[in-house]
Amino acid sequence: MAPETLTPDRILEATEDVLRRYGPAKATVVDVARALGVSHGSVYRHFGSKAALREAVTERWLDQSHAALSAIADTEGPAGPRLREWLAGLFASKRHKAGDDPELFATYMVLVGENSGVVERHIETMIEQLAGIIDRGVTSGELTAPDTAAAARAVWDATNRFHDPAYAAEWSRPEIDPAFEAVCDLILRGLRA
Repeated sequence: MAPETLTPDRILEATEDVLRRYGPAKATVVDVARALGVSHGSVYRHFGSKAALREAVTERWLDQSHAALSAIADTEGPAGPRLREWLAGLFASKRHKAGDDPELFATYMVLVGENSGVVERHIETMIEQLAGIIDRGVTSGELTAPDTAAAARAVWDATNRFHDPAYAAEWSRPEIDPAFEAVCDLILRGLRA
């Protein structure tokens, strides 16, 4: 049986496993290479440095939520329910990541701190999706916002408690769901034409 081709995706999957096992402080490129059964030079051919590998893992982790949220943002129909569904999808995704694998979530918080450019691009993508929903709502006459980009940024900021990892400890509390609904209601009332 021929060995499996070494791809960036395989390296990133192995890196996640190594980070989960050793944590960000102790995980090395040699550990990743060992997990793949290759030399560390093979890993470096795909990712030029440990920092580049860690940045790619961070970007992959953040991008996992883009596709599902993009599908919600691009769905036809009234903007209000789509905006609520998008916000609920973002919150569920973040809560899932924090609750299902807390060790890996903690590791990613360290990596996110190292890769502010990746985080900034992620946030801009999220805000662009929000702006698209709001813009279509304004175009249809359902919503009102003189500046959809500013409105999208305001919605992002107003819902920070439900997607910023700094609040992850609150996400399992019983009062968080009613708080989320109250914030969504307030946002939608403020945007309705």
